[in-house]
Amino acid sequence: MITEKIEKNKFLLIAGPCAIEGEQIANEIAEKLIAITSKLSIPLVFKGSYRKANRTRLDSFTGIGDLEALKILGDISSKFNIPVITDIHSSSEAKMAAEYVDIIQIPAFLARQTDILVSAATTGKTINIKKGQFMSADSMKYAVDKVVESGNQKVIITERGTQFGYNDLIVDFRGINELKKIAPTILDVTHSVQKPNQTSGVTGGNPEYIESLARAGIVNGVDGIFLETHTNPLKAKSDGANMLDLNKVENLLVNLLAIREVTSRL
Repeated sequence: MITEKIEKNKFLLIAGPCAIEGEQIANEIAEKLIAITSKLSIPLVFKGSYRKANRTRLDSFTGIGDLEALKILGDISSKFNIPVITDIHSSSEAKMAAEYVDIIQIPAFLARQTDILVSAATTGKTINIKKGQFMSADSMKYAVDKVVESGNQKVIITERGTQFGYNDLIVDFRGINELKKIAPTILDVTHSVQKPNQTSGVTGGNPEYIESLARAGIVNGVDGIFLETHTNPLKAKSDGANMLDLNKVENLLVNLLAIREVTSRL
């Protein structure tokens, strides 16, 4: 299990760009994240979507090509000796993705899709299920059960906010303890500050709240933090409005480690 690598007073970090935009930028982000997390002794999983299947507008960026993006993820894993994660969108994609990544992620909108969960489980990879924006914390038990009952015990859950009205998300921290009873729990601090379904057809966000959410997550005992980051969020091809600037990642992690050290003594 990936979370078993977490040292005392530390937490797992899942981080990277929203989508794989190209080899150079993916490696640049990976190198910076590895330098930061190595210095701070935080276990890192590099994240990148090989394809963005859930887009509001037809002209939105969806990817550079499945195999090209997956190969970049696989090369990063081999080159830097770190685990990598990507999401799948149909049961037929599980086997293909499993050839390149260490963790298969189930998108929040697909967290109830039995065939996707089962096909992901049968790869033997660790499965990260993102909690549906429409789901309660305790209902995630059944999503996890689908993976476990398919013969795979390696499951983690990621909280990424609950739908609050039509264009907003909110994190209900009462749910963290409930999720932790089911499986190791990660808090996604960038998708949780999204402003989805904007009239422009482009997702908005409030990245100024990222650190507040992350701090609250650490206080509430999450096993890890998930965040999307980019060298220039304004030029990112997907979800730039809610990303954390790569230059701000180290300071955030230093603050979170200080909080974790205090809370671990309570």
